[in-house]
Amino acid sequence: MNDSRISGLYRLGVAERIAKLEELGWLTPADAARLRDGRHILSTAAADHMIENVIGVFGLPLAIAPNFIVNGREHIVPLVVEEPSITAGLSAAAAMARKSGGFDVTSDSSLLIGQVHVTDMADVDHAIGAVRGAKATLIEAANAVHPRLVERGGGVRDIEVRLFALSDGRPLLAVHVVVDTCDAMGANLVNSVCEAIAPEVADLCNGRVALRIISNLADRSLFTARVRYTLSAEERDAIVTANDIACVDPYRAATHNKGVMNGVDALAIATGNDWRAIEAGVHAHAAAAGRYEALTRWQVDADGMLVGEIKLPLKVGTVGGTLANNPAAALGLALTGVENARELAELMAAVGLAQNFAALRALATSGIQAGHMKLHARSLAASAGAPDALFDVVVEQLIDSGEVKAWKAREIIAALQADDTGHEAAGASAAGKVILLGEHGVVYGRHALALPIPDAVRVTLVEADALIHDLPEEFVDCLLQELGTQDVGVRIVVDSQLPFGKGLGSSAAIAVAIARAFNAHLDLGLDDERINEVAFASEKLAHGTPSGIDNTLSTYAQPMLFSKRDGLQIEFLELDQLPPLLIAWGEETGKTSDLVAAVRAGRERSPAQFDSVFDQMDALSRTGADALRTGNWGELGVAMNLCHGLLNAIGVSTPDLERMVALARQSGAVGAKLTGAGGGGSIVALCPQGTSEVRAAMRAAGYQTLVLTNEDTN
Repeated sequence: MNDSRISGLYRLGVAERIAKLEELGWLTPADAARLRDGRHILSTAAADHMIENVIGVFGLPLAIAPNFIVNGREHIVPLVVEEPSITAGLSAAAAMARKSGGFDVTSDSSLLIGQVHVTDMADVDHAIGAVRGAKATLIEAANAVHPRLVERGGGVRDIEVRLFALSDGRPLLAVHVVVDTCDAMGANLVNSVCEAIAPEVADLCNGRVALRIISNLADRSLFTARVRYTLSAEERDAIVTANDIACVDPYRAATHNKGVMNGVDALAIATGNDWRAIEAGVHAHAAAAGRYEALTRWQVDADGMLVGEIKLPLKVGTVGGTLANNPAAALGLALTGVENARELAELMAAVGLAQNFAALRALATSGIQAGHMKLHARSLAASAGAPDALFDVVVEQLIDSGEVKAWKAREIIAALQADDTGHEAAGASAAGKVILLGEHGVVYGRHALALPIPDAVRVTLVEADALIHDLPEEFVDCLLQELGTQDVGVRIVVDSQLPFGKGLGSSAAIAVAIARAFNAHLDLGLDDERINEVAFASEKLAHGTPSGIDNTLSTYAQPMLFSKRDGLQIEFLELDQLPPLLIAWGEETGKTSDLVAAVRAGRERSPAQFDSVFDQMDALSRTGADALRTGNWGELGVAMNLCHGLLNAIGVSTPDLERMVALARQSGAVGAKLTGAGGGGSIVALCPQGTSEVRAAMRAAGYQTLVLTNEDTN
């Protein structure tokens, strides 16, 4: 069983958290890669198939709360929520509960109710008797609607009858169809059963069917969670009193129960469950006694411990269309470690109780406003442009200052980025790259034509007691070894416009910017040639046998025709105007070292064919350079299209790259091709008529874009 205890999780960077979850077995290597690459996010194209009138995908943070033990099982809780106090409070509540064995959750059944409402009956008593007398027949007919559900051990368990009077006095018969939907949420299952038997029910009642639909009051699927905490008498009694207030005051109960649902809803969304249905059922259950009251009960046991209990109606699912269509929901479900819908409901009940404890404890001690001020401070730090490496420090100092204001956030950022003498900390920038022609051929001495993405990465070094960064250790170690300066106390702050792993030279740009920043900080006296050598060493670490074009373009930041046939040969190109280029990328990520190795293996099998392809690329790169100089976009576009065909021929394109290339050409680009190593990553499109239409088409299809002209912004 995996251990859900992860101490100091909040102090780790995002990449480190993912690595930790993979190390502990909560994430498979494939799921960890999806998180790192952003491939778990629902695409716009997929969203368009889910609901009507889609114009984009809305993002919320996906976080985790560790430390949960439920019925002796370890769990990680995925949460989709924007409020930081929820995740922190839930994690702490779970950690405290471990000391007494965690949470115990029980349930007698897990059933859903479908309703067929009948009005205008000639004889109500006859109608009730007829439905009850035909129960076996109705159950058989209902189960025939979903025979595979019955095969899995589910199906209709009972038919019940309830009598009401409408506002005008007419009798209303509610025929309840009680269904075991197994691991499915079950709304569609139950609705189809109700619709199927409704005509027979109407005939039996000699009446008219008014409604036939599921009920979201899942009171046949009640889960009771219990927990015990050891607290000081003062803190314990304050929580009991707070709960008692919510039991007698419905105004307080509404806020009290909202705190419960902060955790329940966040887990439901993260696992692709219908949180709206859960909300409706829970609040109806809270009013079942005739007035709205608290969902929880907190008392003191004979040993002086605080004992909490919650009872929630929860019918959730671990299979179904939402999970199949939304990769983030499937990943969230995998993170929980549950094996079926019952275990997910048990975890959800425990989360509701833990979240209530966290809220009541905050109210009884520091007050709830501290968490809200932290949320506000984080928003201000983000809007003030706090770099990732300084973000948590800015938030902490902003809260400590007592002036949680935008001007204060900017002041703190400026102070953190200054050294002890009051001067700006050392900083440097570097360019990204886009290859127009000649990928892979350049590894074998042929020419490649490439342009810089100016100032795409900026690195700032801030004085610190030790070396602090969020980059791979071996990457930074390699750079510092090349620079001859391993023992240095600085925080490396990276601000990058480039997506990682998309063929745009992000690793080389970061390496060049870091080398330049250390050069300025320590007055190393390095020229561009040496900076380029330092960055190339890190590129070899990252990519195996790189051509060197990435670090060279990043260092010199000029359009160039590049070759290394007889040593490094660079022809800088003077351009009167930049070509109207648009870069686009999707969820796929290519690994340069793997693709270079695959091409090498292909060349070893068929050297003549591959060398012929590389020779054609070489010719295209040289003629493309002439077209670039003269602004002949038509000729350059033809060269790009031909080069893409050659890259596809050697196996480095993908179906998604082909879709992007085709979409760009259909939307007005005269040339479009993959750029970089391939196997995922990006395309570049040449758009003489402007990038707007191509950009709109790409974004509508769920791709991200970057424009390389002055006509637009990324």
